[in-house]
Amino acid sequence: MKKDLLSVQDLSARDILEILDLAADIKANGASYAQSLKGRSIGLIFQKPSNRTRVSFEIGMFQMGGHSIYLGSSEIGMGGRESVKDVACVLSRYLNGIIARTYKHEVVEELAKHSSIPIINGLSDLAHPCQALGDMFTIRERFKTFKGITLAYIGDGITS
Repeated sequence: MKKDLLSVQDLSARDILEILDLAADIKANGASYAQSLKGRSIGLIFQKPSNRTRVSFEIGMFQMGGHSIYLGSSEIGMGGRESVKDVACVLSRYLNGIIARTYKHEVVEELAKHSSIPIINGLSDLAHPCQALGDMFTIRERFKTFKGITLAYIGDGITS
């Protein structure tokens, strides 16, 4: 069953703890996961460029035996030359998942609506769930608890 990650609000507390536990295990035992994504590919649709987000997904896929393909806004022209629906449908035939980094959250939602593969929000104007999970991982590693910790997501100040 397809499961998208558009916001941390899509996850239950149990889901989050399972993700953090898996991340800790991968960090501690990376070699045992070296081929866990063999034969799998993700597309990185970046309407909005990023250094850390792109590198982390590309290297993560490589280290786990998978492949990633970068699709910048000039390559696919999503929302202009090709509709978001068409991009979602076409890429669903080739890829196992899509990381979408967009200006508008509605674009991530539309990709998820029309794709048959998981969509992960790599950043939108509404949410940055991978960053939130990464921050939660660091907090748990450092403090061993979430009790007494308050977080706020301010968002990305760049609008165009």
